[in-house]
Formats: sequence, C-alpha cells, structure tokens
Amino acid sequence: MRAKTYGSLIEVFRGNLWEAELVKGLLEAAGVTAMLKDETLSAVTSPYSNMGGVVLVMVNKEEEVYARKVVAERKA
Repeated sequence: MRAKTYGSLIEVFRGNLWEAELVKGLLEAAGVTAMLKDETLSAVTSPYSNMGGVVLVMVNKEEEVYARKVVAERKA
C-alpha cells in the first residue's frame, strides 16, 4: 500500500475537548484520518482541566469536502 502525501491540514470543526473527540471519532469511523489541535496550553498540562480551551479537528485537505459532510450530518 502506497503512503499518502498531503500538502496541508484543514480545520473542519472547532469546540471543546469532548466535542472535538466525538467529531474525530465520527470522522475516523467514516474513514477520514483526523487529528486534534489544541489552541491553549491547558491540554498539554492536563487535558481534563476543562479550562474552556478551543480544540480544532483537522483533516487532510484532500478529505475536506467529505469530512465537512460528516460533521454537518452530526448536527442533523
């Protein structure tokens, strides 16, 4: 199997840690590789501190359209 190369990551969701984890799980269940990016230091020191930090769900640019569809269907 050939490895995929991607140029950049795109944000498809922004929320708190538990919401971001949920969305990441939904994306991965749908076959989309996703990662979390925390915009605050709180997740580094303690991911359970609930300091209200914003967590981004990022996907490869090539999977953006499908990932946004999966995220949108979550809200329906």
